[in-house]
Amino acid sequence: MKKKTSRRRVDVNVEELDRVIDETEKGPLSEADRQKLRTTLHALVESLERRRNNEKTNAVLGDQNTPAPSEEAQPEESESKPAGHGRNGANAFCGAEKVKIAHPNLHSGNRCPDCGRGNVYEQKEPKVLVRIVGQAPLAATVYELERLRCNACGQVFTAQEPEGVGSEKYDETAAAMIAQLKYGSGVPFHRLEQMEEMLGIPLPAATQWEVVEEAAELMKPARDELIRQAAQGEVLHNDDTSMRVLRLAREPSDDRTGVFTSNILAITAATHRIALYFTGRQHAGENMADVLKQRAKQLPSPIQMCDALSRNTPKASGVEILLAKCLAHGRRQFVEIAPNFPEECRYVLEALGKIYYNDAMAREQALSAEDRLRLHQTQSGPRDGAVACVAGSAVRGEEDRAQLGAWQSDHLSVAALERTDCFPAPCGRTSG
Repeated sequence: MKKKTSRRRVDVNVEELDRVIDETEKGPLSEADRQKLRTTLHALVESLERRRNNEKTNAVLGDQNTPAPSEEAQPEESESKPAGHGRNGANAFCGAEKVKIAHPNLHSGNRCPDCGRGNVYEQKEPKVLVRIVGQAPLAATVYELERLRCNACGQVFTAQEPEGVGSEKYDETAAAMIAQLKYGSGVPFHRLEQMEEMLGIPLPAATQWEVVEEAAELMKPARDELIRQAAQGEVLHNDDTSMRVLRLAREPSDDRTGVFTSNILAITAATHRIALYFTGRQHAGENMADVLKQRAKQLPSPIQMCDALSRNTPKASGVEILLAKCLAHGRRQFVEIAPNFPEECRYVLEALGKIYYNDAMAREQALSAEDRLRLHQTQSGPRDGAVACVAGSAVRGEEDRAQLGAWQSDHLSVAALERTDCFPAPCGRTSG
């Protein structure tokens, strides 16, 4: 994850600044007043500086071949508008209920009531109307079964339940919706409780948990099978993030205080993608080791794609991987220090850009994994080595060494490129 750069705090006393400005009428400012005014102006400029919204080389360091535009000559905005109206057509509503309405008076083959000479026939595309109504996330139906009681013998006769009602108050669709809202959309149980209460449907948070917990027990075999299939993947991406849990059972000897959610994305030989999430005390590497323990012995070692954080790699005995560190993380280190080393960082970013270009060409030509690896070995490997040399030559002191040291931890080494089976398949925006 990219660290957020915290803006420095500057306490500004407006009356004090007014006094400093008034002092300029009497004579030169003191060193303390000059420093105070300089710090305030720098903080103001920093707050007004436009944030960079991408990490492309030209956005970070500017284009050497293109002069900076002046304030007088601003590029004219293109008058061409994008095609389309931006609205969703009827075909986009794939989950909507479709109701077919026949013409009340005409059928295919009938005589035309307008001209009386031809026949009318059904069109291939009907006219469509989309109507959207509001409803509760979970709806309830109350069935009132009529009861009749004999005034002589007291026997009570109750109407039969409608077919398909079932015996459970909360059916499987209710459990699926609660789980989707909670774990898929991030709607807390208590918030869903408040929403349903406003709509006249009591749904306590404790009841929601009981419904989801009961459904989860039924889904455990499917979850276990997904874990088993993910363990057979050819490429596995993993990372984790901190997570808050109200109460987590721990062993008495456990001195770890953090709670983490780990993601493992496995790409199988059939190019299926399986996403696994684990929340608990274990780091991503420990969860990865647990998953790989179910890997078939006859399969070769998988490629693991992750950043250079040590806790992302499995350290359990018997678990072997081919580690491919994330090149995007290493590149970002140079983006962050570009203002301090503009020339060196320009060289590095442009060299890495050519590596990305090689990978784009491999995808465009639909190269096999072996051909893609061979392309990177011959074209990208030498550039990767040159990048490391430039990074080392840019170190001019302890402060520089600390800034550039991050590259050494996130750098994808040439040794990884030289391995005939260690170049990960593309996955989203991650590059190996």
